[in-house]
Amino acid sequence: MTEGVTDHISRKAVKALSAQEPEWLRDRRLHAWSVYERTPMPTRRLEEWRYTDLSRMLKLDRMSLLPWSERRFSTGDAPTALSSALSSDQEASGHVVDLDGSVAHVDLDAELSSKGVILTSLREAVGEHRRLLEEFLATQAVPSESGKFQALNAALWTDGILLHVPSGVRIELPVRVSRWISEPGRALFSRTLIIAEEGSSVSFVDEVQSPNFEEQTLVSSAVEVFARAGAQVQFVSLQRMGRGTFHLSQQCTLADNDSTLDTMNVSLGATVARVDLNVELRGTGANSNMLGLYFGEDDQHFDHNTKQDHRAPHSKSDLLYKGALDGKARAVFRGIIKVHRGAQQTDAYQTNRNLLLSEDARAESLPNLEIEADDVRCSHGASVGQLDQEPLFYLMSRGLSRPQAERLVVMGFLGEVLSRLPLRGVVERVSAIIEERLRA
Repeated sequence: MTEGVTDHISRKAVKALSAQEPEWLRDRRLHAWSVYERTPMPTRRLEEWRYTDLSRMLKLDRMSLLPWSERRFSTGDAPTALSSALSSDQEASGHVVDLDGSVAHVDLDAELSSKGVILTSLREAVGEHRRLLEEFLATQAVPSESGKFQALNAALWTDGILLHVPSGVRIELPVRVSRWISEPGRALFSRTLIIAEEGSSVSFVDEVQSPNFEEQTLVSSAVEVFARAGAQVQFVSLQRMGRGTFHLSQQCTLADNDSTLDTMNVSLGATVARVDLNVELRGTGANSNMLGLYFGEDDQHFDHNTKQDHRAPHSKSDLLYKGALDGKARAVFRGIIKVHRGAQQTDAYQTNRNLLLSEDARAESLPNLEIEADDVRCSHGASVGQLDQEPLFYLMSRGLSRPQAERLVVMGFLGEVLSRLPLRGVVERVSAIIEERLRA
C-alpha cells in the first residue's frame, strides 16, 4: 500500500471539510492531517500489527472520501436489515439513525431532555455545544497523536454522535444507534463522544450493518467515552457489516474515581475488522469489565488489540474475549495489562479463548503483563482449541444430531460473554445471528 492517497482524501479534503467550521476545529483537523502525513504506515515489523498485513489487506489509495450530505430517514425506504434492527429497538431512551456517515434521525425521551441530557449529531454540536467539543473531542481519549489511523479519523470525520449525561441523571433504558453503510469503494469516517458526569448512568448500544460489497469499503470509527466520578457507563459495539468492508475502530474509555465503565465488542461481519481498545483507569476505585465476542467464517480476519491501563490505586479490570472460527477465518488477540508505579492494589485479569471449528481456521493469542507496582493481583490466560468431543458425544447420545450438538456447544462457549452484559435485545440478536451462521 502506498503512503499517498487519492486526491479525494487529502489536505485539500480537510480544508473543504472545515471551510464552514470554527477556527479551533479547522486547526485541529489540519494538525491531525499533519500528524497523519508524518506518521509511517503500520507494517508487520511492528508488534501490534504483526499478524495483520495492511499492504495486502487495505487498499486505501483506491478509495474516495464519502462526504457528508443531508439525509432524511424514512422507515418505508429503509433497507430490510436496518428496518429489522430498528423494530427490535423500541425499548430505548433515545435513537440515532446514521446513513452512510451522516446522522439522519435523532430522538430522545422528553423527560431526559428536560433534565439536560444531550443527544445530537457532532455537526450540530459544533455550533450548539462548542465547550464540550473543544475540551473532549480528539484531545484526551483518541487524539491524533495516538496513531496513523487515529490521526486520519481526526482529520476527516464528517459526522458523529455526542451524548452528554449531566450529574446525577440515571438513564434506565439504553440509547440505541443504528448505522447503515451502502456506498462501495468509499472511505467513511465518524466519531462518537460520550460524557457521563458525576453519579450518572447510561447504556449505549451502537450497531452497524451493510450489504456485501464488490469494491473494498473502509469504515473508520473513533469512540471516546468519559466516566466521571461515580458514573456508570456501558458501551456496546455490534459490528455485522457485509463482505468487502474493512472496519477500523479506535476506542478509548477514561474512568475516574469509583466509576464503572464496561465495554462489549461484538465482531460478526466485515472481511477485515480491527479494534483498538484502550481502557484507562485513571481514578482511585475505577472499575472496567471488557467483553468481546467474535464469530468468523470463510476468510474473515478479526484483530483485537486491547490495553488495560491502570494509573491509580484500588482499580479493577476484567477482560474476557472469546471467539469461534470456521472455514479459513483468522483471529488475532493482543492484550496488555499495564500497572503504573503507585497503582497499588490493582486487580486485573485478562482471558482470551478461541474455538476452532475447522482445520483451516487459525487464532493467535498474545496476552501480556507490564507491572510497575508490587502490591497487585494480575493474571492472564489464553487458549486455542478444537471442539471437545466428549460433550458432543454426550449430547448425541441423548438424541441430538451432530450439527445440533455442535451448535449447542458453540453457543454455550460464546454465551458466557453475553451473560455478563445482559442488555435486552443485544443478547437475543447476537445469539440469533450466530445460530443462523451455524445452520448454514
